[in-house]
Amino acid sequence: MNERQFDKLLHIDTIGEQYGFPKLAHYHRYEPTPYTGLQQLFKDYEMPDNAVFIDMGCGKGRVPIYINYQFHIPTIGVEMDAGFYMEAEHNKKRYLQKHNSYAPITFIHAIAEAYTIKPSDNVFFFFNPFSIHIFRTVVHMIWQSYEKHMREIHIILYYPSADYLQFLHQDTPFQLVHEVHLESETNVNERLCVFALMQ
Repeated sequence: MNERQFDKLLHIDTIGEQYGFPKLAHYHRYEPTPYTGLQQLFKDYEMPDNAVFIDMGCGKGRVPIYINYQFHIPTIGVEMDAGFYMEAEHNKKRYLQKHNSYAPITFIHAIAEAYTIKPSDNVFFFFNPFSIHIFRTVVHMIWQSYEKHMREIHIILYYPSADYLQFLHQDTPFQLVHEVHLESETNVNERLCVFALMQ
């Protein structure tokens, strides 16, 4: 299926031109994660038990809704832009009109640094939503949560920047456990990397 067919299946609208500029300098412009990349990731990768999936910079809510549909697990989207947050809420409403979901989908209008990481949160998804400065802050928050409530935690990076990778490899205890080079892509950065912190 192509992007439009996936949106139609989920009864949502997440396709469209990028528009506007973030109000905060360290945050990047919106771009939806391709469904094909998510499909390739989950061919061989498995999330930890009792997964709760958090998308940092969820835009219009595509990834949390897709993950909820495919895996029937709780998903959370954190979005700083008020317009995208409202669109995500609208997409959730449309999705739930067509699909029964026994696991909650929650969207939160906030910057990533303001999100309170819960002891159950254990899968964090990033599609280059912000600068390395913000990424470091959020990863340190994840690490602090781990120290208080030890559990297996995964960080998924789509199209990871060199800064993100260098930081995780050199300055954190997270280990690279899975990597997917996207099909039909010649750019070596078109990949998904999964880093894990084990219990």
